[in-house]
Amino acid sequence: MVLGYSRSTMERALPGDQKQGIQLSWAARRLSLLIGVGLLLLPAARSRAGNQSGDPRAEFKRLASELSAARLGGAEETQAQQEKALSYLDGIVSTAVNPSAAPDLDALNQQLATLVAHDPPLGEDYRVARLGGTPPVYALIANFGLGGPAAVRIYAAAGGRYHLTARLDHFMQKDFFDSDIELVPVSATDFVFVTISGRTDDASTGMFSAWRYDGANINSLWTSDLLTHSAYEAMPNGIALTYCSNPDDEHPRDCSKMVRDEFAWSNGAWKRVARKDLGPAKPAKK
Repeated sequence: MVLGYSRSTMERALPGDQKQGIQLSWAARRLSLLIGVGLLLLPAARSRAGNQSGDPRAEFKRLASELSAARLGGAEETQAQQEKALSYLDGIVSTAVNPSAAPDLDALNQQLATLVAHDPPLGEDYRVARLGGTPPVYALIANFGLGGPAAVRIYAAAGGRYHLTARLDHFMQKDFFDSDIELVPVSATDFVFVTISGRTDDASTGMFSAWRYDGANINSLWTSDLLTHSAYEAMPNGIALTYCSNPDDEHPRDCSKMVRDEFAWSNGAWKRVARKDLGPAKPAKK
């Protein structure tokens, strides 16, 4: 038979000095238990305090991480969540590119680099480029993580201040390849630029698109196919692309025919102005 004794029964059966020791022992145990529970709950409490403190930087990093995770995990992506993150960047850029003085884009891009949420920051970066014009127009390139999502935001001066005036993302342009984008300004007098998407796999497979900002909207001028073994080079008023025009699906590291195409913004139109066959290419084995 198993006998059970409650703490009060044990205390009544003991002499006074031992009873006092038991009471002190139980008090110490309760104190230790409370301290232990407090230590376990401290990280969560700090996290809640950080969220409740309204720290916009922390909130932006949380949103960026969730956007990237949703893309990588194939979960539903919401325009509202992406716009909330981009609106925070809008505020930073609009304030920095003050029309009363030439903005320090290097300092601005260093500030934006501190917002990276991933460690290491694979595929995540935020930067601003000048598109040209007088007063100049600026573009924000936002990559939330490897594989996307990504967006371009345009800021122009109106009423003595810069404002967000146009945006490019997969909600606005359903065919926009919003993954690991780069941006190359093309014209110093017109607001034409090229976006480069992808190029993160071993075959440097990417898509190239030319756009023009007309003061209110971003209009598509041209989009390439998905090009393997791709590389690009900025040119005056255009861009040169090198890629495989005859890929080998069975041997993707090889290419029997490489070409170089040159495109330019000329007389209000986007044109291919030159093509050169480069012959076969077989990258060195790694």
